[in-house]
Order: sequence, then structure tokens, then C-alpha cells
Amino acid sequence: MNSKLTGKYSKDQMATIYVGLITAFVTAFTASALNLSIPNIGHEFYVSARFIGWVVTAYMLAVAALSVPFGRFADLTNRKRVLTIGIFVFAISSLFSAFAWNIMILIALRALQGIGGAMIFGTNTATLISAFPRNQRGKVLGYFVAATYIGLSSGPVVGGILNHYLGWRSIFLFTFLLSVIVLYIAIKRLPTSSVRVEGNFDISGNVLYILSVIFIMYGLSTLSTGGYPLPLITLGIVFLVFFILHEKRTSNPVINIGLFANSNYTASNVTAFLNYGATFAIGYLMSIYLQVVMGYSSQIAGMILIIQPIIMAIGSPYMGKLSDRVAPYKLASIGMGICALGLLFFAFISESTPLWVTMLALVISGIGFAIFSSPNTNALMACVEKEDYGVASSVLTTMRSLGQTTSMAIITIIVGMYMGNQSLSGASPLLLIETMHTAFKIFSGICIFGIFIKPIIISAKRL
Repeated sequence: MNSKLTGKYSKDQMATIYVGLITAFVTAFTASALNLSIPNIGHEFYVSARFIGWVVTAYMLAVAALSVPFGRFADLTNRKRVLTIGIFVFAISSLFSAFAWNIMILIALRALQGIGGAMIFGTNTATLISAFPRNQRGKVLGYFVAATYIGLSSGPVVGGILNHYLGWRSIFLFTFLLSVIVLYIAIKRLPTSSVRVEGNFDISGNVLYILSVIFIMYGLSTLSTGGYPLPLITLGIVFLVFFILHEKRTSNPVINIGLFANSNYTASNVTAFLNYGATFAIGYLMSIYLQVVMGYSSQIAGMILIIQPIIMAIGSPYMGKLSDRVAPYKLASIGMGICALGLLFFAFISESTPLWVTMLALVISGIGFAIFSSPNTNALMACVEKEDYGVASSVLTTMRSLGQTTSMAIITIIVGMYMGNQSLSGASPLLLIETMHTAFKIFSGICIFGIFIKPIIISAKRL
């Protein structure tokens, strides 16, 4: 951090920035680096393409179910304490994952890593923005999003190198080392938040919320494998209805349902869900395409995939700063449209597609996501008061995690339809390409729908 920047902020603000940016980096790095190792993990444990998706889904499911409860708990108690415990859990689960001896142990450890991730996601955004005035929030969020994308961009490169030379387990060891560093900084430097919310922790509401998310997302994830998915989804919806009714009656709600009366707040959450649901699949599917179909090593595939997050990292601070002056929801809608265009490019690639076309699609989707993410977060956080930052950022994290988990569920369904129980390494390139085309067409449609979310919500509220 240069002297000009450090002179602009206080020591407490700088410490908050460091912790916020490093936690954003390390969680993003883990996700992007692991994507390139999916074929290797599947080959080592000899499991089907459909089943290996749970290595990603278990983590996202835990984050989706627990971010809001941890965010609320942090608001009521101590954000710094919850954040540091979350970093510790994330670090320990990363270490143990490096020594997993079968696929079930690895999936369980990924779920534990998701618990730590939920504690981080439920507190780091709230901790960061609570240290800055409103007119600086978009710029700081831009740095935060840029750190996320730097993690995403370095993940394929560093992860590809580690996977290529040392195996996929070394990625977890690297993540563990990064987590230990940020844990030390958080304990020694991060100031304790002065914000305290009056009230009690609503155990009943939190249980209903967690059950609703778990049943809905688990049901979605088992749509192609049997196991009574529709009854599970229905049960999850029932729990969600009871949760909403409970929240309206209680004096200490987990989530202030009244916030959703604000169309900007509702639209920002829904578009986050749709955008992440549509774009999360890019890294997963393209890593398979580049390695299995095109025959690149994980190292070369990582060098190609780095293009998208680099564009995101470069553009996000500028878009965040711009959203302090321009209506952020308009920027977010433009970003959704550009993401849809990039996804359409992916829907038509094949074995004969020149590499520059694939790279162009990565650039387009990177630009779209940079325009979308910081402004959308800024639009949402502008709708809430300081004491609700923890829950509001946790709800946004949950929408992102639900979107990512739904994305993996959609992929699991499509893979099951086209490939059954075949392993990734055993599937023909033509079959993999046909599977990808179907997935990317669906995801581009989701993004196109997201462009019109705000007017749809406003129209619905007028009826």
C-alpha cells in the first residue's frame, strides 16, 4: 500500500482494509485454484463427474446456510471475534483437507471449510464498510471486489502450478499458510467494532432459516440422482414460509423482513443470486473444457482462465468509485447484459474453436462482472443502517452462495442427463461439449432475465 493511500486513512481503517482484502483474497483463491483440480481429484478417488461436484457444492451449501446466522450473531456480539474464529476454522479445515484419504472425508472437510467461510463472509464486508463514510464506500468496496478477483486470477495460475508439480493437496496447504497470516493480522491489528445491536439471538428463527436453505439446496443438488429431491425442496419451502412468519412476529428477527419493501434492496439481492448462479459455472466448466477437451495441462489452463478475473480486478475499483456518483443499479444492469453476452460466446465453442475466441469470451464476461459486482453491493448497502450491516452483507453473501450452489446443481442435473455416471476423464469430447452448450445457454438466459429484475419487482409491488 503506497504512502499516499496510507496517509489518507487512519491506522484502524488501514488495518480493516488489510484484513478485509486478504480474507477476500484467500477465500476467492481457494475456490478458483480448486476448480482446476477437479479432474485430478475425480481421477484419484475414481468417482463420477456428477459426484465430484459435491467437492464444490458442500462448501457453498455450508456458506449459504450459515452466513446469515453468523452475521446476526456477530452484530449482536463482536464482529472481530466471529471473524477471527472463522479464519481459524477456515485454516484448520484447509490443513486437514490436504491429508484427506477418501472423497467423503474431503467433502466433509469442505463443508467445515464452508462453516469458516460463512463466519468470514458474514463479517468481513460489514467490518470493512462500517469503518468508512458513505461517500467512500463504493471506492472501498471496489478494492474489496478487486482483492476477490486477484484471488480468482492468481488461483488458476498458482493452483495450476501447484497441481501440476505437487498435486491438488498442495493447494490446501498453500491456503492454510495464507489463512495463518491473515489470522495473525486480524488478532493483532483489527480494531474491535463499536457497533452493538440491542436484542437477543433468535435461536428458533435461525434454525428455521438454516433448515430451509439446507433442504432447498440439497434437494436441488439431488435432482439428477434421486433421493426424493422434490419432497426435500418442498420441505425447505415450508420451513422458509414458517421462517418468514416467525420473523414478522418476533421483536428480535434474524432478518428484518421490512428491508425487502425497498425495491433497490430486493432487486440487488435477487440480481446477485441470478448473476452468481449464471457465472459461477464458467470456471468449473471451462477448466474441464480446456483440460479434457482441448488437452491442456492444468498449468496452461490456469494461464488461460486468468484472463477473466484479471479484467474483474482491474475494472472493479473504477466501477465501485463510479457507483458513488452514478445510480449503481443502472451499472449493475449493464453488467448483467454484458455477462449474458459472454455466456452466449461460451455456448458455441467447440473442439475447433480458436483459442482467441475463448479468450475473448473470458474478457467479455470479466468486463460484465466488474461492472456488476461493486455497484450492486453499493446499491444494497446504501439501503440499510449501520447496525444492520452484518445481516445485510450476510444476506447478500447467502444470495451469492445460493446462486453458486444452484449453478452447481444445474450443472449436476445436466451432467447427469448427458453423462450419467461416467467419469470426466472417460467421457468423449463431443459429449462434454454438448453438455457445456446446454449449460451455458441456460446460464445466459438467467443473466438476460436478471437485467429486468428491478422493473419487474417494482411492477409486482404496484399490483
